[in-house]
Amino acid sequence: MNTPHILLVEDDAQLNDLVAGRLRESGYEVATAATGTAALARVEERVPDLVLLDVMLPELDGLEVCRRLRARHPLLYIIMLTARADEMDRVVGLEVGADDYVTKPFSLQELVARVRAALRRIRLTEERAAAAGEDDEQPVEYGNLSMDPVRREVRLDGALMHLTVREFDLLLFLARHPDRPFTRMQLLDKVWDIQYEGYDRTVDSHVQRLRAKIEKDPGNPRFIRTVWGVGYKFQSEPGP
Repeated sequence: MNTPHILLVEDDAQLNDLVAGRLRESGYEVATAATGTAALARVEERVPDLVLLDVMLPELDGLEVCRRLRARHPLLYIIMLTARADEMDRVVGLEVGADDYVTKPFSLQELVARVRAALRRIRLTEERAAAAGEDDEQPVEYGNLSMDPVRREVRLDGALMHLTVREFDLLLFLARHPDRPFTRMQLLDKVWDIQYEGYDRTVDSHVQRLRAKIEKDPGNPRFIRTVWGVGYKFQSEPGP
């Protein structure tokens, strides 16, 4: 099994060294970049398994880097690192294509746990794709919405929807458990493979982005419905 390759993009030299050192101690291969343009060049040299991307970077900020990476590498897993207190900055990061975010200051233990969980889910996805033909890899269809777990494609009225890794995982999980409500913590556990409280907004942001992409009327969603006081569910049949 190949050693996972991580690109760490952080302009704070001390933090860069600290995080890179801990990741290497944890068994990962780590490349680093201190600017947005350097990060893009690194990815062109070798596409990593995962990117840890700081928001505040010289030359090109992390949001623009994320946007460009997502356009060229739709399945690349991106975790944004942000020191900003404003929640809207984190939401914007998710909207431009980040799969997750970690707010500074963070513990190295938590960061490594998040990286390990993300890489584990990537590996499981690859293993499932290699086992095409099994029952759980059959296409899932509801009306004009179809999901192909092997190709990791979602189509609405036949048109291909461009989803991030996490958006696809969340939609497929909900669709495979139709009409069953899940709390945000359950979704963090099942889809993100993490159990940290305080990341409810991550789930909400991904649901909002999914609705914007697959719902004809995101304000009155057909598929991903809010269950007040609980969380979210995938509705199998159109309803009021």
